[in-house]
Amino acid sequence: MTATAPSEVRSDPPDHGTAADAAGTDAPGTDAAGTDTAGLAGFGYRQELHRSLGRYASFAAGFSFISVLTTVFQFFAFGYSFGGPRFFWTWPAVLIGQLLVAACFAELAARYPISGAVYQWSTRLSNAVFGWYAGWIMVIGQVVVVAAAALALQVVLPAVWSGFQLIGTDTSPVSSDGAANAALLGIALLVLTTVVNLLDNTVMSLVNRVGVTAEIIGAVLIVTLLFTHADRTPSVTVHGGGGSSALLVSSIAAAYVMIGFDSAGEMSEETRDPQRVAPRTILSALAAAGALATLLVLAALLAAPSLTDGRLGTEGLSYVLTSRLGDGVGRALLCDVAVAVTVATLAIQTSATRMLFSMARDRALPFSGPLARVSPRTGQPPAPALVVGVLAAALLLLNFGSPDAFLAIGTTCIVMLYLAYAMVTGPQLLRRLRSPLPPATDPSGNPLFSLGRWGLPVNALALLYGLAMTVNLAWPRATVYDPSGGHWYFQWFTLLFLLAVLLVGFLWRTLRAHRGRVAPEGAAVPAPTP
Repeated sequence: MTATAPSEVRSDPPDHGTAADAAGTDAPGTDAAGTDTAGLAGFGYRQELHRSLGRYASFAAGFSFISVLTTVFQFFAFGYSFGGPRFFWTWPAVLIGQLLVAACFAELAARYPISGAVYQWSTRLSNAVFGWYAGWIMVIGQVVVVAAAALALQVVLPAVWSGFQLIGTDTSPVSSDGAANAALLGIALLVLTTVVNLLDNTVMSLVNRVGVTAEIIGAVLIVTLLFTHADRTPSVTVHGGGGSSALLVSSIAAAYVMIGFDSAGEMSEETRDPQRVAPRTILSALAAAGALATLLVLAALLAAPSLTDGRLGTEGLSYVLTSRLGDGVGRALLCDVAVAVTVATLAIQTSATRMLFSMARDRALPFSGPLARVSPRTGQPPAPALVVGVLAAALLLLNFGSPDAFLAIGTTCIVMLYLAYAMVTGPQLLRRLRSPLPPATDPSGNPLFSLGRWGLPVNALALLYGLAMTVNLAWPRATVYDPSGGHWYFQWFTLLFLLAVLLVGFLWRTLRAHRGRVAPEGAAVPAPTP
């Protein structure tokens, strides 16, 4: 029995005297493993995942999910093709909005340091049913993000060496050849990341930390070199490009980059002193990645050989690097980007694995038994890693059918995550309107992260931003999602996929309730088992 408090019976908010209340005073606050384990028991769970991650590993979990080099290289051409040089301003705008969300999440990470962060937070702030749907949407979204991240290899590897173009000759990810080749490279990458996720979590953490370090060094080096090769001033960012509608479309690039900072919360049960570490790393990972991404976009605009020859809108950053820095340096830096893509895919798959595990041990998913099992030797849940890898690979097969699937997959995943985030900040705001969140302290009485009197305005702005961005991302623009025409289902892919996810979830819950396997709403939360 891995948990004595299944989420299906958690219907009361944490301030009604449930075990979750203990986070304010009794949850872990020191670096002693025994204290961390005792704090987890206060939520009704046994310590099964190996608690071996330090502060940098926690930071790396969030930073590598965001993965500046992966996502900026993947979506720069898309953003520029719609917004032109002015699309630069979407980056600081999205960063500010996401920092509001991250601040709200940091508060919750200090109070509820549990794997399956979004699912756990939403459940405790609202009720079991709403929290389940938040977790269901989040985990499906994460699986789609894994697939989308793996596709990014196509933007990098063929530019390093033509031998990586195994299918056809056109390397563009939106061409038939490029889309099929992207799927092939992505499936190979998923095999690698799944194997690593089946190993000891110290191996996974080591790979992640080394990769993040290489990515940070590479990103700083790229930014520095591009600035030294700049031919124009930042004033170009206020000229050219489309109007406000085009900027809303181009903001999809920045929105895709700055997600996944909650991964530090996902890894809380494997982090030492998570109540102090996770809030800081959630904020620092987003701030560092967002600042680097913004500088990278600006540097590319200033150093690009031309803003009007059309190549920035088709080849993106790979074109800038190889043109300005030469084939040798450019290809070397692209190799670093390939490492970043690999580590990002690994980190996103790990995060999705923890979400599946967290929901399964609450018996909130089909096949919960195998999905909740943790290997005592590796400290990893093997079944979720395999499920995420297989499902993500299956999604990549869509790329063989149509190049438009590349953008459809990428947009769908960020809509899912933005919606899941709003399903946390929404209940969090309602909770604040009823009464302030209780202050969180460690066992010594020292305060943990809190927004204090800024909590209400920050929370309200975070929710408004999240909902507005969700609508913007999901809007069925034919020019974006079905540019070649004739595939109406790609134009509506995001909404159709979301509806399908909700329908499948509803049918499963209805079937389970019909079989009498769901406890009545309002049932008391069982006391934790020692």
